[in-house]
Amino acid sequence: MNEMVLNRRAGGRAARVAARSAPLAENLRPVRPGLPGGQYKALTDAGIKRIHEAALEALEVIGLSQAPQTGIDAMTKAGAILGEDGRLRFPRALVEDMLAKAARGITLFGRETKYDLDLSGTKVHFGTAGAAVHIVDVEKREYRESTSKDLLQASQLVHHLDNVHFFQRAMVCRDVEDNLLMDMNTLYACCAGTTKHVGTSFSDPSFVGDGFEMLHMIAGGEDKWRARPFVSNSNCFVVPPMKFATESCQTMEHCIREGMPILLLSAGQAGATAPAPLATAIVQAVAECLAGVVYVNSIAPGHPAIFGTWPFVSDLRTGAMSGGSGEQGLLTAGCAQMHQFYGLPGGAAGGMSDSKLPDMQAGWEQGILNVLAGLSGLNMVYESVGMHASLLGFCLESLVLGDDLLGQVQRCVRGIDVTEDSVSIETMRQVCLEGPGHYLGHAQTLELMQTEYIYPAVANRSSPKEWNELGRPDLIQKAIERKNRILADAAPSLIDFEADAAIRARWQIYC
Repeated sequence: MNEMVLNRRAGGRAARVAARSAPLAENLRPVRPGLPGGQYKALTDAGIKRIHEAALEALEVIGLSQAPQTGIDAMTKAGAILGEDGRLRFPRALVEDMLAKAARGITLFGRETKYDLDLSGTKVHFGTAGAAVHIVDVEKREYRESTSKDLLQASQLVHHLDNVHFFQRAMVCRDVEDNLLMDMNTLYACCAGTTKHVGTSFSDPSFVGDGFEMLHMIAGGEDKWRARPFVSNSNCFVVPPMKFATESCQTMEHCIREGMPILLLSAGQAGATAPAPLATAIVQAVAECLAGVVYVNSIAPGHPAIFGTWPFVSDLRTGAMSGGSGEQGLLTAGCAQMHQFYGLPGGAAGGMSDSKLPDMQAGWEQGILNVLAGLSGLNMVYESVGMHASLLGFCLESLVLGDDLLGQVQRCVRGIDVTEDSVSIETMRQVCLEGPGHYLGHAQTLELMQTEYIYPAVANRSSPKEWNELGRPDLIQKAIERKNRILADAAPSLIDFEADAAIRARWQIYC
């Protein structure tokens, strides 16, 4: 009898293992890019309308200064008013007109169609971003300057991490001293490592032409680039509070002419470059991004642009940035609601950590912030993985760990499926009245174990006894091992061989 029970248990376990090994269609996976959020609301409907009215008032009364002449010409032609103080002011009717022209339901393309990102509604996507100047060496527990090779490896990892949906430049190539070559190496490293959608920026407007020369080479021609632009421009077009960033605006204008999607990024810091009240920090970010909507659509109506309200938090005891705080999560969630109020594709910062290493502090900060961002229905959650020390450090092992974390976050975003089948008591009846009194090995359990549940790749769920028998595996060590396996198998470059050779002949590539 005992032998029969053991065999039945072994057979059930083998069946479950076999079921898990079978590949799933994309639409059957328990989590996937673009799951709809919106369940969590940090702002009331009245609060949303009040923030909207305050933002319109700020644009009419305060306005923004320091736009380049080309921007002034385009926006005043559309209806903005240039005051004697040099500030552009935006009448309510102008903002409403440009909101009506703004692109909605846009798609950010990957180099492969399976990586396209649908930014309609409350569909949520997680990815990287930032300009960290250090890489976190977890084995030595130290920080060192980040390099082009580090950036390439981060891109390669993202390409193989299912729960990280896009790769925006996460760190600075500190090994490249020439600024033009730094921008070119940044763009190359991002595109060589992944065919997912990429985000990048340019340090000088005069470098944009070189960037598009490289992109046309990667795409196989300008026409192919324009048909499916697979890189977006992360553009800090404002310097909070309420000033345009002149050179970034010139870069933005060039990118618009070249057909590149724009991330309109307003990154004030509450209590420093943005008001200390969380609500007013959102007001300023919304006002600045609404000015960006006017700017973009006065040049090219309907050009794809992401409403990038990206307010950060200060620790008011010191004035230092506090990217992993609960207040940061609230700001991000509130901004997501404002994006939805305007019906515009939106993005904001998500899972940053103030911790210097991938430790417990990093876990709770990244987990809380990403859950709030996902449940709020934020289309693009930037900086969701890998970022430490309030954006100063990027960690490859944390990126790998973040893939597990984001899997759990997306499972929360998906919620509970309540259907006629899922709430039927037939299986309960069979088990309780006719069966063994448990659901292990039941057909329903086997059927749902892949589609209803998600399993971590690195995190350990064994019992203490099993953990001890396995040699007491350490989470960070497991992340190092998975990182090394992915990088060992990664292609040196995902750019066409001839195009890659032409790029290397045209510019000095460091990685």
